[in-house]
Amino acid sequence: MKLVVIAMPGNERLADQLADHLALERVAAIVRRFPDGESHVRVEASIEERHALIVCTLDRPDDKLVPLLLLSCAVREAGARSVGLVAPYLAYMRQDTRFKPGETISARHIGAWISRHVDWLVTVDPHLHRIADLSQVYSIPSRIVPAADSVARWVRSQVRQPLLIGPDEESAQWVGAVAQRANAPFIVLTKHRRGDRDVEVSVPDVERWQSHTPVLVDDIVSTARTMIETVGHLRRAGLAAPVCVAVHAVFAQTAFEDLRVAGATDIVSCDTIEHPSNRIALAPAIAASVRELLP
Repeated sequence: MKLVVIAMPGNERLADQLADHLALERVAAIVRRFPDGESHVRVEASIEERHALIVCTLDRPDDKLVPLLLLSCAVREAGARSVGLVAPYLAYMRQDTRFKPGETISARHIGAWISRHVDWLVTVDPHLHRIADLSQVYSIPSRIVPAADSVARWVRSQVRQPLLIGPDEESAQWVGAVAQRANAPFIVLTKHRRGDRDVEVSVPDVERWQSHTPVLVDDIVSTARTMIETVGHLRRAGLAAPVCVAVHAVFAQTAFEDLRVAGATDIVSCDTIEHPSNRIALAPAIAASVRELLP
């Protein structure tokens, strides 16, 4: 039975790569908006009794979630036996607790919505902090693709004498994993956040690392304020201009240009979200995890 892969708009490149790696058939779907802003979806091939895979990375999620859920319904109503989702970037994982009275835990609700519409999920390094495992918010089988191996290979091949740096405590798990695989030293800095765009980063004594190339590694770079502050501190400490590496290149508004202006010598990201900084390909690793869940 031939399996099919369907791309949400903007995800065609990864869908094509997965189709090649896994010998899947690519099926087209129309996803558009009516003039009043409502979404319209349609699958353009017969998929009755077939297993389907939808590819949709979930940056800028509020524009994507309704069309994605409608498309999963359309696929199932067209007779698909199962519907899987590859979402390299998984949104709504940061609001993983109730920080103030009256808030909701968004991660749990988004997880429940998606779990009702698809049968399994593959994602890349979701933001797991107070939520220890995806099974706490997703009730379907899931696989997490770690980016550390791919990032470490890039660092080993492209950076001379690297010093891996995590810009805050939450980045420790990523930078530590990358440093171990890259056979490089690493340090993790301390972050004090006073607001969405007001972040202070403390840097430990780094004189011993003067001959190294700093490589800042973080899972999600959105406003880039943490990395910008870190770049400034490192430069004032007399270190070389750092390389900045993001697993997920969200880069809200002017964040990418702001980071360049701040003094990053290079900005590199994995291709979980399409961006000019993409230089670390994850399709082979994603395909390996998808293979574990395909019927």
